[in-house]
Amino acid sequence: MSANAVHNGDSSFANNGAAAPSVNVTNGDAAALSDDESSPNMPVKELTPCDRDIVRLIGQHLKGLGMNRTAEQLMAESGCRLEHPSASKFRSHVMSGEFDKADEDLEELKSLMECPQGIMKMKFLLLEQKFLEHLEDGRVLEALQCLRQELTPLKFNTERVHVLSGFLMCTNTEELRKRADWEGKGGSSRAKLMEQLQGMASNDQNCIQAFLPPSVMLPPRRLYTLLNQAIELQKHRCPYHNTNIKAEDGLQTISLLFDHICSSRSQFPSKTRQVLHDHCDEVWFCKFSPDGSKLATGSKDTTVIIWEVNKESLELKKCKTLEGHSYGVSFLAWSPDNKYLIACGPEDCSELWVWNVETGEIKVKMSQSPEDSLTSASWNSDCRRFVTGGTRGQFYQCDLDGNVLDTWEGVRVQCLTMKKDGKTVLAADTHHRIRAYNFEDLTDQHMIQEDHSIMSFTISSDERQALLSVAYQGVHLWDIKDKVLIRKFQGVTHGYYTIHSCFGGVNEKFISSGSEDNNVYVWHIKGEMPIAVLQGHTRTVNCVSWNPVLPNMLVSVSDDCTIRIWGPENNG
Repeated sequence: MSANAVHNGDSSFANNGAAAPSVNVTNGDAAALSDDESSPNMPVKELTPCDRDIVRLIGQHLKGLGMNRTAEQLMAESGCRLEHPSASKFRSHVMSGEFDKADEDLEELKSLMECPQGIMKMKFLLLEQKFLEHLEDGRVLEALQCLRQELTPLKFNTERVHVLSGFLMCTNTEELRKRADWEGKGGSSRAKLMEQLQGMASNDQNCIQAFLPPSVMLPPRRLYTLLNQAIELQKHRCPYHNTNIKAEDGLQTISLLFDHICSSRSQFPSKTRQVLHDHCDEVWFCKFSPDGSKLATGSKDTTVIIWEVNKESLELKKCKTLEGHSYGVSFLAWSPDNKYLIACGPEDCSELWVWNVETGEIKVKMSQSPEDSLTSASWNSDCRRFVTGGTRGQFYQCDLDGNVLDTWEGVRVQCLTMKKDGKTVLAADTHHRIRAYNFEDLTDQHMIQEDHSIMSFTISSDERQALLSVAYQGVHLWDIKDKVLIRKFQGVTHGYYTIHSCFGGVNEKFISSGSEDNNVYVWHIKGEMPIAVLQGHTRTVNCVSWNPVLPNMLVSVSDDCTIRIWGPENNG
């Protein structure tokens, strides 16, 4: 190694006060030299735009940690500027509560803003803080003056001005903070104000950037934002990641020193944790309640069994048995409030039963005609109405007492679901398509077209995607909004039996389906090939259901008369 080269971290080679040999110093090596060796004439490698951005991000992070001297030294040695001098002055005046001076600073910053229209919003935010601080200090006359002579003349967000005027009636500080949803005068509320002033975008569609561009002032906590985005991307790419980590906790739970990938299936449902034999014939359907506390299973043996979920052991305990379905139970639908359960039979069944799950009693038995075939149902979000239909051309909207409110004639329904808007129903019919039916204005429109029969389908919780089980094709993922086929999942065996698939896991990142080859298949939503093939059933797996609250709990039911609960390899 040449004695004239000083590398990063080689500060032991430089002695304070000693005459140093001629050296070549690259960025970051100035710390290896004593103060008297740092010369203004010292050649410094010119930084690329990317390097300058990185230095600024590090400087902002250091200042956020209170390491101001270190940040200033970094800026000096790199030749970078953390923020524009006018922006620094503006920040100082805001944080010290000198709002009149901060308002003057805005005039200097106006020429630097890429969206000058935002100046009005920034002025409003400053004056709002000024008004609230006057009120907290008991300076009601000054607050009133601010409201009348400064805020009102802006003629901006007059609705908010009316709300602010109501705060004049607050009798104490506690009431003011509560009504204004404000932390009170001081550094905390002013820091939040600065974040608004830095990072808020204009409502103008032609001006979507922040008020102050990054070249003038960095967005708040920018390094944290970038690192969180990187971690989210790594979690998204990890095939088995199934742990719900809040965004603000991500940096504390995942190392930044290497790319994240789950080393095991520790939180992924890949192991049989329980096998239940309580049904005495083929089990056709299973569905967790919306709150994840119960599971309902329907069987050819004419019963519905309600199971309690043990959230610790991920095991089921029989709660009650609902009997009397003479044709068997092939479909179940929970009401959004977890109180009621609709049970439908196979194609030759003209009855639909609504059970009160809490009492185990029948709420209503519905049968419009012995010619009906009510094989599918879905609840309205108000829990007082539902829709039901079948392949013989029946399509009804009913109330909780089974009274028909609306009828759609001639629609042969394979499967259906009602959207959260309470008026739109997506229904798969016998023409290999899904159409949207609006019960308010009685209009319908085409959504999805397949080449083979859509035996069943379900939609994601955000109602953006639909998961279809297609005869002789398998499982298909569609974008409902754009009406585009996204992916065909591979591996599953599907003839003409009705097999039900589902979304599941954290943020519904996974897809699962039964199969006629007796296996349960699981895919990551971004990949066509299965990431797990769960074996154990000995006959066709008819239905799977992923617990909506416990992302590591999956249930499957089969023609082998069993219910299998799948959980992680360990419960740690």
